[in-house]
Amino acid sequence: MSTNSADKSSLISSAGKVSLATAFSRVLGLVREQVMAFFFGAGMATDAFVTAFRVPNLLRDMFAEGALSSAFVPVFKEKMVREGNDEAFRLAHIVFTSILAVVGLIVLLGIIAAPAIIYLCANGFVEIPEKFGLTVDLTRIMFVYLLLVSVSALIMGMLNSFGRFGIPAISPAMFNLGVVVTVLALYYYFEQPVYTLALGVLVGGVGQTAVQLPSLRKVGYRFRLSFNFLDEGLKKVVRLIVPMIIGLSAGRINILVNTLLASFLMEGSISYLNYSYRLMHFPLGVFAVALGTVALPRVSELAVKGDSEGLSETFYEAININMFVVIPSAVFLALMGHRIVALIYQWGAFSQVDSANTALALLHYSYGLIGFAGVRITVPFFYAFGDSRLPMRVSVIAVVVNMLLYWPLVRVLNFAGLAAATSLAGILNFALLAYYLPLKGFRIAYAKIALNLVRISLAAALAFYIAGLVPFTFRFSQSLVVNRLLELALPTLIGGLLYLLFCLIFRVREITRVRRLLFKRQTQR
Repeated sequence: MSTNSADKSSLISSAGKVSLATAFSRVLGLVREQVMAFFFGAGMATDAFVTAFRVPNLLRDMFAEGALSSAFVPVFKEKMVREGNDEAFRLAHIVFTSILAVVGLIVLLGIIAAPAIIYLCANGFVEIPEKFGLTVDLTRIMFVYLLLVSVSALIMGMLNSFGRFGIPAISPAMFNLGVVVTVLALYYYFEQPVYTLALGVLVGGVGQTAVQLPSLRKVGYRFRLSFNFLDEGLKKVVRLIVPMIIGLSAGRINILVNTLLASFLMEGSISYLNYSYRLMHFPLGVFAVALGTVALPRVSELAVKGDSEGLSETFYEAININMFVVIPSAVFLALMGHRIVALIYQWGAFSQVDSANTALALLHYSYGLIGFAGVRITVPFFYAFGDSRLPMRVSVIAVVVNMLLYWPLVRVLNFAGLAAATSLAGILNFALLAYYLPLKGFRIAYAKIALNLVRISLAAALAFYIAGLVPFTFRFSQSLVVNRLLELALPTLIGGLLYLLFCLIFRVREITRVRRLLFKRQTQR
């Protein structure tokens, strides 16, 4: 087998392992959302929690799992390749110490400034003092999560650089498990039960970090404080991270504006957008994020070696296998959204009206999934070359377009217009990144990629359209759960089989590669 072929199989295999671990975490994430929907529905309490969690969660994307991890891995990997593990670990000591100092200060300031933050981010809550006060309290509790997840993200980046993807990928499951267990255990002990969600966030953050520590010890790392803030490696991480933070800030500011606008719309709007976004994020997290996670250390190594052919092949492989999963997922969410929402959320305090509104938002998030997934694959290629400025500029452009789309789309679609604007901006972001990627010095086979994506899109659209034409309504069981499960599972099964069949007919090359990989695993067993 050639080196390139081995790399391709390894990329798919590693991504598959991460996908399985991430899928488990995402399933627990849906369980977490189900628990929230069942106990709290979609009203004042959930609007307050979602808004309160949004601020530290967005900062997490910027300082932790977004910018920090993406800036640290290329520099850490370069140290490993050129200077050995000891020098890489020395850099890790410095970065860990910097995180404790900088992020710790941010957490302290966030707790103090929580009222001002909520006043700016959800001004519509000001007219309801109880809702505003609750949101401020929840924000203060959950700001500590930012420090926990920052440490977790750095550990994840180190383990990924050593080719260890399973435990880091499954660590978010500990977060989701912590929230679920805390709510179930403490719900009836609080006068305002939504506080159990905030406490669960902290419990989950501790679990997310702790579960990775044994693996970190196995690769030989032992933490110690190091205050060498003038280190060249740290400076390189900072040079990478600053434009990333600016670029991510643009997108996160956009989300905050989204929240601000939704706070003035009908009660429950923030919750509808949150519940639907979580559903859209399931396939995004299971495969697109998995591929991006696996690709970053690989691409960083190829960039250090100057292997332009390997970079070109890796991008072609990653984008095609990504869209092979993401495009049918987007079609599935768009066409089966009502059934998905009813099965997962429509229980307890979550009404049929809540279900219909969440499904509407999901419809307009579904096509954005393609853009969001494409960005997850493309951005690591820029970061591997130490270029975080161009993605930053593209992100700013996409955010400006997003905000310009808010006014007309909200007038037409109400709260769902916020989802539609975000989706269209995500597609634009991906298109611009893909357009500028050849500036990094390697070839992009646009025509081949476009042809493959057309085939995948046609196969997915035909498959799930046909599956949706078959009437699936079950009332033979006394169990509403069984009825709803069958009404979703059967068209999903038929649509999935038809999709694979159409992929074979249209000669989509990824189905052949996946089949070969599975056959290879079976023969190895």
